[in-house]
Amino acid sequence: MHILLLEPEIPGNTGNIARLCAAENVKLHLVKPLGFSLEDRYLKRAGLDYWNLLDVQIHEDYQEACKHLAGHHFYFNTTKANKVYTEVSFTNDDVLVFGKESVGLPEELLMAHEADCIRIPMIMEARSLNLSNAVAIVTMEALRQIGFPKLAEKDYRLFKGGNKTI
Repeated sequence: MHILLLEPEIPGNTGNIARLCAAENVKLHLVKPLGFSLEDRYLKRAGLDYWNLLDVQIHEDYQEACKHLAGHHFYFNTTKANKVYTEVSFTNDDVLVFGKESVGLPEELLMAHEADCIRIPMIMEARSLNLSNAVAIVTMEALRQIGFPKLAEKDYRLFKGGNKTI
C-alpha cells in the first residue's frame, strides 16, 4: 500500500501521516514542492521516534512519482467525488493520493481520473476533514479490506501480569 501526498503544506499533518505509515507498514511518497523542510521540528515531533521505521520516497514532481509507481492503481481522494471510499475494493499495491491542505488535488488531475476519485462522506456544510485524519480513515479501511498484511498478530488486550483490558 502507498500513500502519496501531493505538495503537503503543514509539517504536523505530514508527521502524523508518516507515523501512521510507519506503524501500519505503508510506503509514503511526498511530492514537491513541500510547504516545509524535512528537518522541521514539528514534522519530526509529530512522527515521534517512528522515522527509522518509515519507508519514504521524495519525488521532485507528480510525473516522477507516477513513473516510480507505474503499474499501481491510483485512487484520488477529494470531497468532489461521487464514489465513497468504502465502495472500492482495495489491493495491496494501490496508491492513495491526497492533495495539499489548502486546496486539495488539482482540478485537472481529478477530471482526468474521475472514475478513480473517492470521498469520505460528511455533511454538506463541512468543507473538508483534516488531511491526516482523512489519510488515516481511508488507509485503515484499505488495510482492513486486504487483511492488515505484515502487521503484528500479538494479543495486546491484556496488561502484562494482570487481567484488565485495554
